Amino acid sequence: MAPQTNLITSGVQTRGAAQRIKRFVFNNAPLLTTITIFVVAYFLAGRVYPAMQKPQVFFNLFINNGSLLIVSIGMTLVIITGGIDLSVGGVIALTSVASASLLQNGASPFVVMPLMLVMGIVFGLVLGLIIHFFKVQPFIVTLMGMYFARGLAYIISLSAIPIENSVYKSLALTPITIPIIPNAYVYIYAFVGPILLIAAIYLSFFTRFGRTIFAIGNNEQSARLMGLPAGRTKIAVYTFSGFCSALAGIVWSIALLSGYGQYAPTMELDAIAAVVIGGTMLTGGAGNVIGTAFGVLITGTIISILQFNGTLSSWWTRIVVGVLTLIFIGIQSFLYRRGKRS
Repeated sequence: MAPQTNLITSGVQTRGAAQRIKRFVFNNAPLLTTITIFVVAYFLAGRVYPAMQKPQVFFNLFINNGSLLIVSIGMTLVIITGGIDLSVGGVIALTSVASASLLQNGASPFVVMPLMLVMGIVFGLVLGLIIHFFKVQPFIVTLMGMYFARGLAYIISLSAIPIENSVYKSLALTPITIPIIPNAYVYIYAFVGPILLIAAIYLSFFTRFGRTIFAIGNNEQSARLMGLPAGRTKIAVYTFSGFCSALAGIVWSIALLSGYGQYAPTMELDAIAAVVIGGTMLTGGAGNVIGTAFGVLITGTIISILQFNGTLSSWWTRIVVGVLTLIFIGIQSFLYRRGKRS
């Protein structure tokens, strides 16, 4: 009987393992799809355009999309709660103009950078307070926030302001070589996004704050009944998004060494697209910043392909990103309906 019992136990364990794998694949289907699309797109692009096989092209994705990655991380947490933040592009523009103006008037960069971060935090905090206490839809509040931030940027200056500060130039133009990869480098500001990503992963998955974010997105009323600080957490999420927007504005101004009210005109839409492509549901309650990072990389890969092609319009980036966004919304809808049936 012992051998037969062992066979039955082994069969049960095998079925249990298979069910766990199936459940893992189902629960993470959007993320796995995003990663697969990025790997396949990057591999095929390298076969069509051999120059894309150079390691530097991959690192350029982080150099050229540093600001987008930063604001998309903040946007992910906002969308997981079931909200939206349309003010990120305006805050980037305001941060760049305010930084350039202060630096032009002799302010120290070690004062300007913290001041801009405080400004972003206060801006996000105010939006979060209005959304929570006045029960106004996030779409309306953050849209007004976008207009307000861009308006302030144009009040400061109607034209672009160059940045001549030596610290900013050093951060913008000093390459950091990759020791194990020959002829590959990144700039200092390109590290900001990945570092913030690591912090956001810890915040999302290993803290009570992160668990509360997902609970709010699934059902805010239930989260309140469970004793979770839903209101305080929602305000904190918009505050964090404001911080990310200001941080992205600092990175943007360093990369371009200037400030202008017209910068990042559609950044909020690009961030939302990256978040959706990364597998985060627009209805809230599901998603992660890892997928968002791959959504940003997919957008950067599309831009790189167009650059290497040289004959296609840059508007093809919008077309492809739009199609991918629709595809991922369809995937999310399918998984949601299937989850409800099960």
